[in-house]
Amino acid sequence: MLSKKRITVTGGKGFLGRHLLKKLESCGCLNIKVADLPEYNLTDINDIRRMYEETKPEIVIHLAAKVGGIGFNQDKPAELFYDNLIMGAQLLHEAYLHNIEKFVALGTVCAYPKFTPLPFKEKDIWNGYPEETNAPYGLAKKMMLVQSQAYRTQYGFNSIFLLPVNLYGPGDNFDPRSSHVIPALIKKCFDAIDSKSDHLEVWGTGAATREFFYVEDAAEAIYLATLSYNKSNPVNLGSGSEISIKELVKIIADLSGFSGQIIWDKSKPDGQPKRMLDTSKALKEFGFVAGMDIIEGLSRTIEWYRENRHLLK
Repeated sequence: MLSKKRITVTGGKGFLGRHLLKKLESCGCLNIKVADLPEYNLTDINDIRRMYEETKPEIVIHLAAKVGGIGFNQDKPAELFYDNLIMGAQLLHEAYLHNIEKFVALGTVCAYPKFTPLPFKEKDIWNGYPEETNAPYGLAKKMMLVQSQAYRTQYGFNSIFLLPVNLYGPGDNFDPRSSHVIPALIKKCFDAIDSKSDHLEVWGTGAATREFFYVEDAAEAIYLATLSYNKSNPVNLGSGSEISIKELVKIIADLSGFSGQIIWDKSKPDGQPKRMLDTSKALKEFGFVAGMDIIEGLSRTIEWYRENRHLLK
């Protein structure tokens, strides 16, 4: 039972981290520690060792990441590669050295090849190179899968690797310099309404498709995997459905109350052409199935932003 375990969550102050902490607490976990900035710089081996000594975890759930949308990936590929690689490699290695019972590594859908057949199956993760704009980030995170499998083979160390698709929900990152598509679009709609603009500009053609995963569903999936999954084979986490960016923009505009024209900047990249996961393994291995409908999830996210955006400026 997890309720009696000492659990450390890296990145626990972040978007997913805050929701996971609530989930763990609601399930009776009382001994939870957070390892995040500024207390711990998880790219620094000395801070990582200090974190293990101070929090004394039995289980580590590694959520911490440097992450952003297409623009952020284009501007900072080296930082995204190095910071994510060094965090994952050192945290997992020190977990092994400290005899941690279980290490839960969060990967990313960006690890999949650019032209993976739909729906993405875990067995296809090595069948090609990731989409170029987010390859440094995706490959850095995927190295935790290699490390997890290698450490299980050589040392018998229990670590797992989960592959979540794009997250969204209340409390998301709405900073336009680093936000993902849903919060970026929501902010654009509200900004356009505030300025009484009759149009807003969106990157790409709108033809790309994406799968979006409500953050509370993600927290539930991570909890269930931490509770009962003990293999190093990767597992997809998602909703199992896709939507085009063009349709997504229309829904967000309607729910936000923006009625102007959408202008597509086709000089900007679409990113990966299609993205949708086969989530059957998560159901089979630890009984997870997503519960949130995209319309309801977007409605809740937009309402949260409407009520809290004055605090974000």
